[in-house]
Amino acid sequence: MSTLEKTEKEQAAPATMQQLSGSQAVLEALIHEGVDTIFGYPGGAIMPIYDALYDYNDKLTHILVRHEQGGIHAAQGYARTSGRVGVAFATSGPGATNLVTGLADAMIDSNPIVCITGQVFASLLGTDAFQETDVINITTPVTKWNYQVTDATEIPSVLAKAFYIASTGRPGPVLIDITKNAQLQLFDYHGYEFCNHIRSYRPKPIVRNEYIEQAAQLINEAKKPFVIFGQGIILGKAEQEFKTFIEKGGFPAATTVMGLSALETDHPQHVGMLGMHGNYAPNVMTNECDVLIAIGMRFDDRVTGRLDKYAKQAKVVHLDIDPAEIDKNVKATVPVWGDCKETLPLLTDLINQVDHSKWLQQFRELEKEEIKEVIYDELNPTSEVLTMGEVINVLNELTGGNAVIVTDVGQHQMVTCRYAKFNSSKSNVTSGGLGTMGFGLPAAIGAWYGAPERDVVAIIGDGGIQMTIQELGTIMQFGAKVKILILNNEFLGMVRQWQQLFHDRRYSFVNITSPDFVAVAKGYYIDGNKISERKDLRDALKTMLDHDGSYLLEVMVGKENNVFPMVAQGTSVSEIRLK
Repeated sequence: MSTLEKTEKEQAAPATMQQLSGSQAVLEALIHEGVDTIFGYPGGAIMPIYDALYDYNDKLTHILVRHEQGGIHAAQGYARTSGRVGVAFATSGPGATNLVTGLADAMIDSNPIVCITGQVFASLLGTDAFQETDVINITTPVTKWNYQVTDATEIPSVLAKAFYIASTGRPGPVLIDITKNAQLQLFDYHGYEFCNHIRSYRPKPIVRNEYIEQAAQLINEAKKPFVIFGQGIILGKAEQEFKTFIEKGGFPAATTVMGLSALETDHPQHVGMLGMHGNYAPNVMTNECDVLIAIGMRFDDRVTGRLDKYAKQAKVVHLDIDPAEIDKNVKATVPVWGDCKETLPLLTDLINQVDHSKWLQQFRELEKEEIKEVIYDELNPTSEVLTMGEVINVLNELTGGNAVIVTDVGQHQMVTCRYAKFNSSKSNVTSGGLGTMGFGLPAAIGAWYGAPERDVVAIIGDGGIQMTIQELGTIMQFGAKVKILILNNEFLGMVRQWQQLFHDRRYSFVNITSPDFVAVAKGYYIDGNKISERKDLRDALKTMLDHDGSYLLEVMVGKENNVFPMVAQGTSVSEIRLK
């Protein structure tokens, strides 16, 4: 939320003194912060907040998930499509610990989340009371900030601080643990004041003009500049600034998995996806460019491959809002600290307008090789068995690249990221850094609440769907219009691929038996269908998309199909395998 928006809200809500309970103060804070949807699950230690929520049903929508992990993944999906802070509630003990996976996922993928957990009475802390866990120490490594409230008078200021920290700078998850006595305590409430400054916290580094100038000089001298971009473009709301930058400079631009949809897929300078299962050209050309311009990405191992063989010939310009990412994995020749929405225009002003079409054409030549060796057969198979790629290709044709695509984790995720088309930002929702199986279904529910005007398609494997399949109950009760596309290869496919390629085909516990997914869906009053033949694919996908409400489509695909290209662990990105 901008400072201007906060100022307007402050003017609309003048401070008035009244008696409120701590629970009421929590809900007032959420309303003032513009929250409209909460994903949660009640329990004993958070019951006072739920009791207060009974009187706020006209102002706050609460979605009862079926598991707390589902709640935080839904909050992540909401944050990713809405661009706002996602909110999750959970009780103490097992309720709070069930949030940990989602907190870790949100932390590494920079999702702005505020989780509010109930806690036992302050007088019982440290006594091993019923459903007591030390949630603060448990969640410290996987939160941007956490805090335990034992006195209700702290609640307004602590929650203001929580939303400020979660949403500013490099976003991330915040957890506020509130003891039951603080939830029940009455206090003199003087209104809600937004937080816009914390003495020890600087969300945006100071932009240093000398680094902007040095970066521009390097870029202007480059013969083979190459831009790689990540989710920082989306988080910084800098999509237009980014497009202006690459178009003026004529740069080839490649995306990370998390950066997908920041630039439309069909943009003439978009050269594909980086990484272990990314496209051939951007991986190979990383080790051919002379200046590598990294924007809003963190050089994780799935992008770099073997670090001692990564872009050693290139000078590196690294733009990032988080100073901790600069020089962490790849040494920057010129670091450009700051919000890319501010730094990109400054850099754009100083770079020359250049025609790099000959350099771009080298990417296109390698792209032709990938099309010949991998892509054509994946999208146009001659065997009777359906491939994941052709399913995604038909889905593209039917959605026109305008849907929100939510993926779980596995082969289907990599195939979808490789072949899905994106025309607009905030359209790709996936678990990138943590690789959390079970993410897809609850995240898709949250994504729909974050963007209910858009088609939301959850693409999930037969393994991942069974980790959080109970969230079909959430869809049943609250009516999220999520289209669920299960790509079933009867394996834990990504692990099986590695076992095939690197463990002599010793398939150890990757065969997975599934229920009748369509029957399970119908048990939750969700319509569905199952297909295994090519002749049924288009009509089945169209029926799914046209259905008014949620729908589950199971597509049987090849059991031992692999995802290529592939950068094997411990190898250079230029050693990427096409087969």
